[in-house]
Amino acid sequence: MGFKEKYQLYALITIACWSLAYVLTRLALTYFSVYSLGFLRYLIASLSLLGVAVVIKMKMPKKRDWPMFLLSGALGFFLYMIFFNQGQQMVSAATGSIIIATAPVFTALLARIIYREKLTWLQWSAIGLEFCGVAFLTLIDGALSINIGVLWLFLAALVLSFYNLLQRKLTKTYAPLETATYSIFGGTILLAVFLPGAMHQAIHAPPIQWVYVLILGVFSSAIAYVAWTKALSLAEKTSQVSNYMFLTPFLTSILGFLIAGEIPEQSTVIGGIIILAGVFLFNYGERLKNSENVS
Repeated sequence: MGFKEKYQLYALITIACWSLAYVLTRLALTYFSVYSLGFLRYLIASLSLLGVAVVIKMKMPKKRDWPMFLLSGALGFFLYMIFFNQGQQMVSAATGSIIIATAPVFTALLARIIYREKLTWLQWSAIGLEFCGVAFLTLIDGALSINIGVLWLFLAALVLSFYNLLQRKLTKTYAPLETATYSIFGGTILLAVFLPGAMHQAIHAPPIQWVYVLILGVFSSAIAYVAWTKALSLAEKTSQVSNYMFLTPFLTSILGFLIAGEIPEQSTVIGGIIILAGVFLFNYGERLKNSENVS
């Protein structure tokens, strides 16, 4: 795997960890409230990364950049969690999945406007194909629901897109580990408003719930976001990384089967194949086209 393609490995690590989060979050929410779980998840992530920072003697960010890291934490963790949870309580899971799947589209459009990043017509076609795959996977049973929750979820997808762009900007000055660490610190500070309720629930939590929270904090948060920022720093375009977010619903279905025994439906398999085809087209379509022209 060439240097310019290493971002794909880091992006896949993140998507696998995020897909695991969807499964474990459903299990953890049988006990914790959504906001208590959000705070505890990122508190554990912050403590994990704090330990790493101390061991490697991570440099402190410059004072002028503190607001940027706080903004990054607000976008990627605090606001995203509030918008997502507000919306998800009002619409079906299928509707939530397809709206959050617009985040790569928003990211590509915003990167085009802000960073002047251009995509080929094949890559835009791939994004459309992936979106159709998500739609097929989630809506084939007619589970679409429209209400004010849709607006909350679109806001969640939008702030996540801005988070992606800000992470790419910060990695021009800071290492990916530093960028992700200080962004998570910023998000955790803001999420501390939910500390009282979280501590009350945590004290009485069954051991298995703590296992879920620890995995969510270490793998689905600390490791996942460091890998995501690393991928953004290596890729030539922001959309090359954000495009992998389309894989999340499909991988979530697979992990749901392996961990929670949730049997995937036929729509999941077909939708997953469509999404994988789109991801392949996005990353390798131009190469195949150029090789055919050469031959």
